[in-house]
Amino acid sequence: MSISIKKVAIALATSAALAFTLSGCAPAATPEAAPNELPTITAGKLTIGTGLPAYEPWVVGDAPENAEGFEAAVAYAVAAELGFAPEDVIWVRTTFDEAIAPGAKTFDFNLQQYSITPERAEAIDFSSAYYETAQTVITVKGSAAAGAKSLADLKGLLIGAATGTTSFSAIENVIMPTSGAQAFNSNDDAKAALASGQVDAIVVDLPTAFFLTAVELDGGIILGQLAGAEAGDSFGLVLDKGSPLTAAVSAAVDALRASGRLAELESIWLADFAGAPVLK
Repeated sequence: MSISIKKVAIALATSAALAFTLSGCAPAATPEAAPNELPTITAGKLTIGTGLPAYEPWVVGDAPENAEGFEAAVAYAVAAELGFAPEDVIWVRTTFDEAIAPGAKTFDFNLQQYSITPERAEAIDFSSAYYETAQTVITVKGSAAAGAKSLADLKGLLIGAATGTTSFSAIENVIMPTSGAQAFNSNDDAKAALASGQVDAIVVDLPTAFFLTAVELDGGIILGQLAGAEAGDSFGLVLDKGSPLTAAVSAAVDALRASGRLAELESIWLADFAGAPVLK
């Protein structure tokens, strides 16, 4: 399956208008406190974390400061709701596991497709959900998984995912391969393992699946989505446990949802990433 070039072009063309919206036409801040009164890491600034690298369609060109890509755009929309101008946003990079581990944080909030789970919530705070998606199995031409049409077809294969993710849990709880889930440090490592034939297939969220198979992988194939509660995802912004910003950030996400802004950003950046078959 391939990304619609027309849609991507529209999305990129929209980025200039998006940046204007973020800087001049964004809704008023929902919290009562002014930006310089919010207890951020750096007074008057909002520090936002994301991954390294940050993949499309979440961040275009691994450059979140350009506000291009769904999560980059959401981050600036949340910042605007909190009363921060784009120039007052500072970006930092973390690994996936680093951001959700207990301990002091280098960011006010972090977003890199973190699924909201009770286990993670024991160590960190989550905002309200800003996106919902499904886990998806992908492979490449020539792989032993290339002809798989069902979960049964995947049982005897090597299936991998980034460790600590809901993609990894979905392999264990939904596919349940006889060799167990193959663990990798990141989606980037899992992708490389698939490309080199170290594993037969990997599991990622649906938009990432479309991007990897269309752009990053030679002969990439989407086998299908995983059904069931274990495979569903609600993404939330990650904050330090007990952060004084959690309520304000959740209120900002809720306001963006209520105003239709989240749906608008989803239509701009993620409209092409849907429609994969469901594996049963």
